[in-house]
Amino acid sequence: MEKSLQGMRVAILATDGVEDVELREPRQALEQAGAKTTLFAPKGGSIQSFKHFDKADNFKVDSTLENANPSEFDAVLLPGGALNADTLRVDPRAQDFVRTIDREGKPIAVICHAPWLLVSAGCVRGRTITSYHTIQDDIRNAGANWQDQEVVRDRNWVSSRQPSDIPKFNKAMIELFSEERSAASEKGRKVA
Repeated sequence: MEKSLQGMRVAILATDGVEDVELREPRQALEQAGAKTTLFAPKGGSIQSFKHFDKADNFKVDSTLENANPSEFDAVLLPGGALNADTLRVDPRAQDFVRTIDREGKPIAVICHAPWLLVSAGCVRGRTITSYHTIQDDIRNAGANWQDQEVVRDRNWVSSRQPSDIPKFNKAMIELFSEERSAASEKGRKVA
């Protein structure tokens, strides 16, 4: 497999209640493409993932949100899970992180309930995005155009609805992040 993301630094923001497959599979896809991922959570140690309503696995946290510096990363992945997203959306450190990443035009990949963080960070007005269907009203009420599609791409964002979308989500995420690498190289911005 071509290492199209070799050296790219991707932050992953998650906490207890993250949907297991939405963290595990996109992270594996990024790492297989050569990216270096860092899992940030509100607290150190590990986070408990879920498969829908049932406990699944634990993921070792690489660092806390307190130490997350957006300037050290080229992109961000926001996995879903209702409990995870509901906790992160009210964390000012998570809000500041995604707001800065977005303002700098760096890519954001978001799935399921994770767009709640982008809503609470004030980033969605005027954007086109998808999510798990139960939060479409929140997204629309925040001024975004919600679409019921497996993958939606809007400038530096790629979004998907649910675990069944992950194969297409991973492909679109890798494409978006690869394009960012190329654009950054052309601009002379350091990526790696």
